[in-house]
Amino acid sequence: MIRVVIVDDEQDAINSIELIINEYCSNAEVVGTASSAAEGRQVILSQQPDLVFLDIEMPRGNGFDLLEMLPERNFEVIFITAYNNFAIKAFKYSAIDYILKPIDIEEFIEAVDKAESRVNSQKKTESKSMNKYDVLLENLKTSKPTKIMVPTSEGQIYIEITEISRVEAEGSYSMIFLAKDQKILVSKNLKEFENMLLDNDFFRPHNSHLINLEHVKKYVVKDGGYIEMTDGTIVPISRRRKEFFIEKMQEYIGH
Repeated sequence: MIRVVIVDDEQDAINSIELIINEYCSNAEVVGTASSAAEGRQVILSQQPDLVFLDIEMPRGNGFDLLEMLPERNFEVIFITAYNNFAIKAFKYSAIDYILKPIDIEEFIEAVDKAESRVNSQKKTESKSMNKYDVLLENLKTSKPTKIMVPTSEGQIYIEITEISRVEAEGSYSMIFLAKDQKILVSKNLKEFENMLLDNDFFRPHNSHLINLEHVKKYVVKDGGYIEMTDGTIVPISRRRKEFFIEKMQEYIGH
């Protein structure tokens, strides 16, 4: 059984979340509620929950302000928001769960199950490291997220986006190649990385490759055309993507 705290400035939202938990989540128990960031801080410190449902938009301090107030963030968070805004992108980069209002019950149950799994895993390993929230707060302070969380067989790894040279498809997995001759096998497919990284000057020249424009050395037109990266790697480029690639590189160099 995981201990849950709900922080939302709307009492109807608190009642709705508590009702869904009581009806559909036998693995969770609500141990406290709060209607503001300051009140939420007190409830979290006193109740020591495993999971916090946290509204983003609240008067007198939002959900992120609440996280900043806490000396330790040794609990899981599921953000609740009515807005599909920049914060959503930051959640995806930092592997943070969120639910959009109005709440979809199936998504809600899935999010709680995932949170319970992470809580139990942390208890087994006695891990107190919740640095994904540090990454989230750091990403929220910039116009573009600067770090990305990637899941590996050993756990979660946080990578500076500028260090990624390229990403290559490995079936339903992906291999991330870093600038320092390191590589990491990740349980995400290439499309997921493309969706996250296109705003950070990445380009997909081929079905199996996603490259960081910062690490492009040259474009060679012979032999059907290919891209050479700064580490010497040769990356193929599909015929239909050549003109688009040249436009993207010109745009990248110009900004």
